Amino acid sequence: MARQEPNRKQRGPGRPRHIPQRTCVVCRRTLDKRALVRIVRTPEDGVIVDPTGKRAGRGAYLCHEDQCWEQAFKTHVLDRALRAELTDADRARLREQRPRPVDSANT
Repeated sequence: MARQEPNRKQRGPGRPRHIPQRTCVVCRRTLDKRALVRIVRTPEDGVIVDPTGKRAGRGAYLCHEDQCWEQAFKTHVLDRALRAELTDADRARLREQRPRPVDSANT
């Protein structure tokens, strides 16, 4: 008798799908990974925003709150999380690459 492999796509009705959780490095709120913005330090590109969340490198997460982004730029919280000293050019690049929330009132 051949052993039948379980189909990994099928889930039982009582088992919810696993949703990865991450913590904002500034406010320390835990949210779904997709609700946060990943900042990554790569050897090739330096410190950049990672919209896919899959780039290789040391990562840190920020929520979409303006206060968290401003606090991250003013303090060394991103430096500690990424284990690198951010330059003024890195901070300027992050400000440019920061994803803006879609304003539903203007659409």
